[in-house]
Amino acid sequence: MLQVHSHQRQDLNIGDIFRKRVAKHPNKICFIFEDKEWTFAQVEEYSNKIANVFKNHGYQKGDTIGLMMENRPEYVCIWLGLSKLGVITPLINFNLRHHALVHSIKVGNCQALIFSNEFTEAVKDVSSSLPSDITLYRWSPVSNNETVGLEEKNLTTLIDEASSSPPAVTQKVGYNDRLLYIYTSGTTGLPKAAIISHSRFVYVAAAMAWVVGFRADDRFYIALPLYHTAGGVMGVGQALIYGSCVVIRRKFSASAYISDIKKYECTIAQYIGEMCRYILAVPPKPEDKQHKLRLIYGNGLRPQIWTAFVERFNIPRVAEFYGATEGNANIVNFDNKVGSIGFVSRILPSFYPIAIIRVDPQTGDPLRDAKGLCIQCKPGEPGVFIGKINPHNPTRAFLGYVNEEESRKKIIYDVLSKGDSAFISGDLVVADEFGYLFFKDRTGDTFRWKGENVSTSEVEAVISNLVDYRDATVYGVEASFEGRAGMAAIVDLDDSLNLMTLAEGLKKSLPSYARPMFIRIVRKVDMTGTFKLKKLDLQRDGFDPVQIKDKLYYLNSSQAYECLTEEIYNHILSGKIRL
Repeated sequence: MLQVHSHQRQDLNIGDIFRKRVAKHPNKICFIFEDKEWTFAQVEEYSNKIANVFKNHGYQKGDTIGLMMENRPEYVCIWLGLSKLGVITPLINFNLRHHALVHSIKVGNCQALIFSNEFTEAVKDVSSSLPSDITLYRWSPVSNNETVGLEEKNLTTLIDEASSSPPAVTQKVGYNDRLLYIYTSGTTGLPKAAIISHSRFVYVAAAMAWVVGFRADDRFYIALPLYHTAGGVMGVGQALIYGSCVVIRRKFSASAYISDIKKYECTIAQYIGEMCRYILAVPPKPEDKQHKLRLIYGNGLRPQIWTAFVERFNIPRVAEFYGATEGNANIVNFDNKVGSIGFVSRILPSFYPIAIIRVDPQTGDPLRDAKGLCIQCKPGEPGVFIGKINPHNPTRAFLGYVNEEESRKKIIYDVLSKGDSAFISGDLVVADEFGYLFFKDRTGDTFRWKGENVSTSEVEAVISNLVDYRDATVYGVEASFEGRAGMAAIVDLDDSLNLMTLAEGLKKSLPSYARPMFIRIVRKVDMTGTFKLKKLDLQRDGFDPVQIKDKLYYLNSSQAYECLTEEIYNHILSGKIRL
């Protein structure tokens, strides 16, 4: 961590830090992608070309250019190059479509959008809804002079023609300046743009490396999307800051995960819990243990499959971590405690910048004692994870979202003492008698499914439009031990709901992980005094056709809603039918 303080003292940005790595070993392999190797010098040259292209187009410090692209080295090179000018890059989730995509572009205040060729149709679909003055840049892996009718600029051609020399920058880009916007659904609403400064990028990557014990000679395997913090900061940061080699996969494949790791001789791999479940489902192969892994790190590896996973694949060590993209506190399980997300000493709890507090189970609001302060949870008592804010310490500051009003909603005051403040995560965790922490669930209107946080209000809005504005409420139900599957209760008074139309509309409007796996047809849904649909009782009911007398449907493998029978219900619970 001394190196981090040195970066801070020298006011270095990510480009400055990476340039030091390039100078030290220009010909070392930085990235491997689909058997092509990128040296540190090649990454530096490509990112310089990007910087020069956009400098020549008039972009400067403080401007914002969105990026929508699949995993590949050029993805990193593009935002790295933009950062050299002080341009901020919102990393757009490429699964988004229609309203959610437009919202992400607008909330990031994008003056331009870079999109790769495979997302041309998605951009075309929303082009009429984008700001009239936004400039579009289309990137493709092969140079061509084609146009797709969006009046877009051909970024590939511009890169080919640009200088690979470092750009002449007149405005200093510093350690605490904004670098990226990474989107998170938070606990309510559409995606929010969380602010990632150069300093936060360095700290997140460095803290993981320091606590877990990464080495510069480690080779990392990343199959997670680079628009999220785990892959895009914790993973990629090991190359940019520490000079490690990172293997990037375009898209996760359960069958290729271990074989890739063996092929590329990776020593460290990233995961999310759902990935581990899919990998376990692949038939065993002799090569399952024929690798050089010394460590895997990630979040969401459930206790139910933890031991089976490490034993089958001979994983020496698991570093499970917890942290929110927009949060100011992260914890890591560094001693292989099965199922734990981290440790807080029971002897010196005040030493740690985090706490667990009691909240109202329905609203998620903190409960207070007679003095008006938050109440800390006892061992075994679930509560919400909070990060104590210290604005004078960059590692404890809360940068929040681009939308300041949304940021204010995530801060609570008079937490453990009068006048203090903390970031409230919206995540329920529990600590045991020794101080080990375990993730329980999410509060508010968000649930986690297939590695993504799903905003129920966003899904409700889409459904409402598809079913002629009927009342509909969305919630997560326990369908497996890997999170909550989406379920929608839709009011249908006259049996006129067309489930085929609904399924087709959801497929067009929502990414796969956000589409409700279950539909419940109801005659009415109770409302609160402020006309919010009540969902707690519905959530408790789950999707058991024996207990529920309403009509129930599930989303089958053909992406059609099929009647949910008792037999199908039992097959889902047993794992015979995979959601």
